[in-house]
Order: sequence, then C-alpha cells, then structure tokens
Amino acid sequence: MTSLRLISHRLCPYVQRAAIVLAEKGVTFEREDINLANKPEWFLKLSPLGKVPLLVVEEEGQSEVIFDSAVIAEYLDETIEPRLHPTDALTRARHRSWVEFASAALGDIAGFYAAQDEVIFDGKRASLEAKFALLEEVLSDGPWFAGAAFSIVDAAFAPVFRYFDVFDGIVDHGILNGRPKVDAWRLALRERPSVQRAVTPDYGELLAQFLASKNSHLAVLQRTA
Repeated sequence: MTSLRLISHRLCPYVQRAAIVLAEKGVTFEREDINLANKPEWFLKLSPLGKVPLLVVEEEGQSEVIFDSAVIAEYLDETIEPRLHPTDALTRARHRSWVEFASAALGDIAGFYAAQDEVIFDGKRASLEAKFALLEEVLSDGPWFAGAAFSIVDAAFAPVFRYFDVFDGIVDHGILNGRPKVDAWRLALRERPSVQRAVTPDYGELLAQFLASKNSHLAVLQRTA
C-alpha cells in the first residue's frame, strides 16, 4: 500500500498546486507544514533545494522523496486516476507550457508585492496585465482552461488568482480589468472544492500579515488602505 505525505508551507502557492491535484485524485494524504524561516534539519536532509513542496511516497517499505510541484503533479497524474492531463501528446505539451506560464505569473506576483518603489511596482503590474491579456485570448469558453475538463493548468493557476483575493482589498491595481473570460475562470476556480481545501481558512489573513511585514511599496499602500 502506498502512503503519501505532502511537506508544506501554509502560504506557498506551489504547495497549493500539489494539494489541488491530490484532492482531485481523491486520495488520502498527510500534510505537514513547516516554517521556512526556520527549516528543520530533517527537512533539509530530504529537500535537495531546501524548498517546498515535497511529496514523500512510502511504498512496500521503501521511501522516495519527490520535489518540485510540476514533477509531483506529473507523478500523481501518471499513477492515479482520473487523469488531469489531455491524452493527446501535443495538447498535453501545450498544457505543460501553460503551467510554466503560471509559474512566470507567480514570479511577477512576487516582484509585485516585494517591489520597494513605485517604478518597479508599476513595471510588475504592467507585466501581469500583459500576461492576463494573453490568457484572455487563449482561454476556452470555460468553465476551465480547456473547456469542460479540469486540468493541471487549472491547478497551477488557482494559487495565482488567490493572491488577487487579497490584493483587491489593498489597491485598485486594475490588472484583471476588462478580462471577462479570465474573471469567469477565476470565479469558477474559487468555488472548486479542491481549490478551497488547498489552504487553511485563515489563509487570507496570514497572507495579508505577510504582505504587511514586507518593506515594500504594496505594504505602504496596505497601511493606508
């Protein structure tokens, strides 16, 4: 029998991806949160990159550690039904490309909330606007990225949109304005049970506290909001 343990941090968007895929598979797994500011020794021995998520797979007395959220998602999709990736090889490659695009969006989001001056802040905002404008062009009629079937691309973008649930209460950023398909996708993801369960109920409060602790332009706006 196989047992799965997800090593996590409560605010990590990449952990959320893995948690969503696990929930969509309907498998039982243990989740263990760690403090990335004070990483335990046992974690550093398991994680070659010192990052979360990790998926610890116990099978027939053997233990294997898988790291990187994309690799975790691929492993789960190859071994546990239902499949979330398309069966067609070219379409599957396209989906993997958009998962990487979601990672690039997360990089811009990190730059957006960490920017220490208005110039960098506005630059990251413009980069995000461009990404969502492109997404608006490629999205299907919904409710999911490729239509009726929920996929790993949806799992990758759900944590992206979750940031904006908090950003919206801080600043009128305008990043998602005029994007009806993106907005409908965001709302559908928000209601998906696997997406809701990927974080704890106090996620929004924890993220707001984290943002306020940064020496950033957004933190200044947050204090005056």
